[in-house]
Amino acid sequence: MQIVQGRRFAKAIKRLHANQKHALDDAIRQLIADPAVGSLKVGDLSGVRVYKFMLLDQLTLLAYEVDEPAGIIHLLALGSHQNFYRELKQ
Repeated sequence: MQIVQGRRFAKAIKRLHANQKHALDDAIRQLIADPAVGSLKVGDLSGVRVYKFMLLDQLTLLAYEVDEPAGIIHLLALGSHQNFYRELKQ
């Protein structure tokens, strides 16, 4: 699987510390192992999956899309639950 970062995801990574990036790397490895691990959203966000994981004792959401035929995972956004879905719709 190939990983492609979106602009919003890349900006969120810049704000993370080194130990937080290690936890994020573990979450991305789980996505590579099983791309269907995240919950599939419906409505405005149809086709988007959201994987929830703990990042230093805080629940963090990772939004991504999977392109199975091409073998690509598009990482869209990373953040806490507050305003996450509203910002993802934009």
